Formats: sequence, C-alpha cells, structure tokens
Amino acid sequence: MLEGKVAIVTGAGRGIGKEIAKLMAKYGAKVVVNDPGRALDGAGDDKGPADEVVAEIKKAGGQAVTNYGSVTSFEDCTGMVKQAIDTFGGLHILVNNAGILRDRMLHKMSPEDWKAVIDVHLNGHFNTIRACINHFREQQYGRIINFSSGSGMIGQVGQTNYGAAKLGTTALVRILAKESEGKNITVNAVCPSAATRMTESVPMPKDPVLAEARRKRMASTDPSRIAPLVVYLASEDAKDITGQVLGIRAGELYCYNLAAPGRMLHHEGGWTPEMIRDVGIKALIPFLTPVRMSRDVMPNPFV
Repeated sequence: MLEGKVAIVTGAGRGIGKEIAKLMAKYGAKVVVNDPGRALDGAGDDKGPADEVVAEIKKAGGQAVTNYGSVTSFEDCTGMVKQAIDTFGGLHILVNNAGILRDRMLHKMSPEDWKAVIDVHLNGHFNTIRACINHFREQQYGRIINFSSGSGMIGQVGQTNYGAAKLGTTALVRILAKESEGKNITVNAVCPSAATRMTESVPMPKDPVLAEARRKRMASTDPSRIAPLVVYLASEDAKDITGQVLGIRAGELYCYNLAAPGRMLHHEGGWTPEMIRDVGIKALIPFLTPVRMSRDVMPNPFV
C-alpha cells in the first residue's frame, strides 16, 4: 500500500504513534520517527523511545530514521520535513499523532496548562502542516492525517484544553481539505480509542455504569488496532476520502457526521425571547444533544 512513500509520524516513540510507524514501514513506507521523549505532561527529554522504534523497524527489514524535534517549534517541524527529503528523497505522508495531557477542571486550570496543551495539539498540527503543505502542493500529492478525539467531538469532564484543541483540529481538517481540492492532497482526522498512557491517566467516571463500560473498552483495545486505519488513509486507495473524521476502537470503525442543524424552525419576522421559551425550545428539545453523553458510551448504530 505504501511502497515508495515517505512518512513523518509525530509522537511515534510510544503507544499509537509507535504502532503506526511500525505498520507503515511494514507496508513499504520509509518513516521519520519523531518523538522528543517527553513525559505525559510534556516535560523531560528522552531519546530512547524513538531510537527503540527505529531499531525495531530496521530489524524487521524496514527503513526509518529518528527525529527528536518538538511539534511546538515551527523550526523543528521544517527540520523534520528537510530531514525526510534529505534522507529518503521525498515526503508524501504526514501523521500528526503527538500529544500531551494536563487535565484539570476549568476553574482549577492554569493558563500554562491551557497553553501547553493547545501548543502541542492545535498549534503543533499547524506547524507540521505548514512546514510540508507547499511541498505537497508542488508535487501534487500528499496525505495528511490529524488526530482528533471523542473529547473534542463529544466532550469529557476535565479536558477543556484538550477537547478544545482536538475539536479545533477537525475544523482544520475540513477547511484544509477544501483548500487542497484539485491538488491530490487528502486531509482527514482520526478519533482513536485505545489503552495508552494518555487514556490510562484519565480518571474513571464516577457513574458505575460508565466506569464499567470504560474498563471493558480499555481491556479490549490495543494501540495496534488504530494503525490500520491510518495506513489506509495514507495510501493511494484512499485518494477520494478527504475532509472526514473517522473513529476506530477495538473492532469498531465509524465516522462522525458533518456538523449541521438537527432541526430548523422558521418564524416570519423573527423570534422574541418569550416565543423561544414557549414554542422554539420545546420543539427543539428532542433534538438537543445530551450534555452528559460520554465518549465511553457512544451510540451503537447497529442496535
């Protein structure tokens, strides 16, 4: 599927990113394994994880090189692109997987915790994409896969910073896909669900039903199950799939609908607050999204 292609995978030293890098190499891609070796909160500096992934890929007969840059630095991101081109002769695929968590309820969240998460998840996506988009446009080929989350699409208590950044990445995907029409560049987002150090750090829901559902999901989900969707989206076979948000967890593959009004009411001459109270809201209530919906218990479309 990816023979002759060159890919950058950010945050590829552990978890989902590691499995993506390994599977891409197995399917023929030459991979730049990016990971600065940070702790879950973004602190620290450890080259070991990226080195180990590259060693595994090479042992299996693939081609890979390490990169320790930070997605929060535009200069580091331009360096990733240059390294890919200088080392392997090109660049065709970008996978924005790098991420950190600094979970807090908003009333307890510091400006530093907010900024750190936005810098990695949203600004980081901009930095890597901006570093390679003109290369993709000039060669009339590119595959960009961003990582979003159910925390952004549905919501998760304690993750206003993370969820805001992740929902922002979906807007980036939608708009960049439109801007890239006719350039043979696809732009998509993946909402993964897997047992990683990030998901394991999120406290269990207090609701026992939701907590049990999450425990079962985590027990059946491995990071390696996310990688096949990313490999497919990076391939020529997915040339007509763009501007989409796709989810994958355990054995489930699903897509998120485009944001659109669930129901629309019209009143000639406009609305007064009283009319909205007495008529409008009552008509819309069945279509309003429950605010307590959890990403751990998502609607089952097959029931």
